[in-house]
Amino acid sequence: MKNFFNIVISVIALSVVTGCGESRSAAARNDNGKINVTTTIFAPYDFVRQIAGDRVNLAMLLPPGSESHSFEPSPRDIITVQNSDIFIYIGGESENWADRILQSMNTDNMKILALMNAVEVVEEEIVEGMEHHDDDHDDEHEHEGFFERIASFFRNLFNRDRNHDQDHDHDEVVFDEHVWTSPKNTILIVRLITELLCEADSANAGFYRQNAAAYINALEELDAAFEEVVANARRRTIVFGDRFPFRYFADAYRLEYFAAFPGCSTETEPSAATVAFLINKIRAEQIPVIFHIELSNERMADAISGETGAKKLLLHATHNISKIDFDAGLGYLDLMRRNVENLREALH
Repeated sequence: MKNFFNIVISVIALSVVTGCGESRSAAARNDNGKINVTTTIFAPYDFVRQIAGDRVNLAMLLPPGSESHSFEPSPRDIITVQNSDIFIYIGGESENWADRILQSMNTDNMKILALMNAVEVVEEEIVEGMEHHDDDHDDEHEHEGFFERIASFFRNLFNRDRNHDQDHDHDEVVFDEHVWTSPKNTILIVRLITELLCEADSANAGFYRQNAAAYINALEELDAAFEEVVANARRRTIVFGDRFPFRYFADAYRLEYFAAFPGCSTETEPSAATVAFLINKIRAEQIPVIFHIELSNERMADAISGETGAKKLLLHATHNISKIDFDAGLGYLDLMRRNVENLREALH
């Protein structure tokens, strides 16, 4: 019921925003005089936080601890986007809703960055043993109740421009969206965000550039730490009992990987054949670690760990963060530094 009403209200709110025909002017700021910066997910939220500190009004649409692939914008989210001086989003299929919101409003005075436009993107990859299709979707719809079907109707209305994405030919190219998982890419993204901040708020440009320089230096040290781990590793293969949102990371550090699902999959239950493949891979190559990602139910990794004796560890993609970690102020660097140590244990 909650999703049903959220979807209906989102459709109505979108119509209201469309009718307004005007975007918030960059000059029309909050009483505190700061520019408004909005991001959809955690990684760019933290990048802005490290560069701008408290000199901007910073908002993140995806609530901490929530699943990004099922996110639906609320009317409040739409208003937040409309009131932004800078809006930063992924720019991939999982955020088509953001493109539709932006298309519904006048963005002449808004600076917009799609992370996938900041770097060279690569295709999502289906590796050996990986599930690559959603066989159960049709069966799920057969068991939907009345309100779920109504919610589906409004979702389809709101997502009418996505029909070709949902029913696309399997040969259509799908690009991996998780560009920030490579610190090398993050450095490029941080530089672009810094320029946007300086353009939107020239009075604080010196502050932003100074913070960005220090942050980029830390990112370069992080990159060097990953390079050191890989250079001294006994093996180059990592295994995930989960989705794999680390294609850019694996490419950056020349790693081979096996996983249950590609990074943008919405599936959580693999076939027996996939689980058996991953178990056999770990046994055959004596791989000591089975990875899972953040906010996962971890059941698959638990099962594989139990069968093989491989240690279950987290490799954090920083797509989102738990409420506890968010409240503790943990950031991209904190989580990635933990990844350095967990990767070391997997490869050594």
